[in-house]
Amino acid sequence: MKPIRRVIRLITAALGIWASTSLLSAADRPNIIFILTDDLGFNQLGAYGNTRIQTPNLDKLAANGIRFTQAYSGSTVCSPSRVSLFTGRDGRILRNNSNSAQLGELDVTMAHVLKQGGYDTALFGKYSIGSQMGVTDPLAMGFDTWFGMYAIIEGHRQYPTVLWRDGKKLRIEANESGKKEVYAQQAFTEEAIDYINQDHQNPFFVMLAFSSPHAELAVPEKYLEPYKGKFEEVPYLGMSTDTNRDKYAWYYPEQVDEPFATTAGMITALDDYVGQLYAALEKKGIAENTLIFFTSDNGPHDEGGASPAYFEASAPYKGMKRDLYDGGIHVPMIAHWPANITKGRVDATPWVFADVLPTFAELAGVDLRQVPRVETNGSSIAGLLKDGPEALPERTLYWEFGKFTGDPNSGIVGDTFQAARRGKWKAVRYGKERKIELYDIESDPGESQELSAKEPEIHREFTKLFETYQD
Repeated sequence: MKPIRRVIRLITAALGIWASTSLLSAADRPNIIFILTDDLGFNQLGAYGNTRIQTPNLDKLAANGIRFTQAYSGSTVCSPSRVSLFTGRDGRILRNNSNSAQLGELDVTMAHVLKQGGYDTALFGKYSIGSQMGVTDPLAMGFDTWFGMYAIIEGHRQYPTVLWRDGKKLRIEANESGKKEVYAQQAFTEEAIDYINQDHQNPFFVMLAFSSPHAELAVPEKYLEPYKGKFEEVPYLGMSTDTNRDKYAWYYPEQVDEPFATTAGMITALDDYVGQLYAALEKKGIAENTLIFFTSDNGPHDEGGASPAYFEASAPYKGMKRDLYDGGIHVPMIAHWPANITKGRVDATPWVFADVLPTFAELAGVDLRQVPRVETNGSSIAGLLKDGPEALPERTLYWEFGKFTGDPNSGIVGDTFQAARRGKWKAVRYGKERKIELYDIESDPGESQELSAKEPEIHREFTKLFETYQD
């Protein structure tokens, strides 16, 4: 075994040399923090119009950074959206557009790319897109260290009994036997802050992937208290009754007396955790050259007592999670980087999760043409991340959502939804045998006026696109 171990050490050393190559000096490369929430709607932050949920820290980041109004997730459900984010591929070249999507062992991720740019890399929070430890877990996918939830099912518990650190399972005794002492989102934040406070010789990349405000609906009392009695509540009964059970009761069995207040509290909690993170950056004196992204993996959910309609969570867009109308994929996106973005602004450039990997490559000074096995059809938006933004050329954005056994909320197994956007035009098809709908998403963000009969040439172009990729 000794020769094998020696080979492994040599390979590791070689990779270390490979990973340190960058076209830019360390001073020119920002620290990067990408904060991903789970099922947060476009309109659930104050900066995007919501006045009933308090998010002062995020509102401040948006006011002093860039509030993107036309940013899109990689998909309308968690797993393909995250695979798109990690790999820089949209629905045209993703291998799997259903919620069973996982990273492949040969995939190149944004963490791999940043390692080549000389970055230290860490992941805190929900992972859920690696199926084999040692092959597609975060350490194998470019992260130096990770802490959080490995499997997708773990991400549905706010007070988990199991978490993971660098491939080792941790028993969370403080949450066993009905106890609720370790709130997952707080634990992720504390770990991220501890990492930031370490000595780093290189710029760092932190992926902070919250598993909230996805159900189950639960939050520490201090965040719930300000919202108690504020809303016209419809209690979620879970498994507490034998009749009129919610369709999600078997999965989220605990009763929630004030689900709307709990939802609001969960979002305010996330805002507080972002505030704590930013305070740590300021205290260490590195906030100036740290680029922070804040976004959501898809549109809002209606599980476990949540009500997107009550909070107008997708407004002004139609639909929610599992839809390819804009409510399912149009997400909040904030970028904050004081060294490069000195004036707050609103930016209406359409872009998508597949653009993140090439953006990070440019920021890190990595030539993707020199990265083995990388496959991306995204475009760098680095030119937008400054006071004098460089316009992106018009292009077509594309999404698919495929149904599969094991996801009973997604519709007919084997069916496929498709959507695409080019400029102001948005096309949607809810199944191969269904009509392709056409909308002017700029004048009609709610996708209420179907225009295929009035714009036959535009409709034909999208029809050709959908037929090319439908299989």
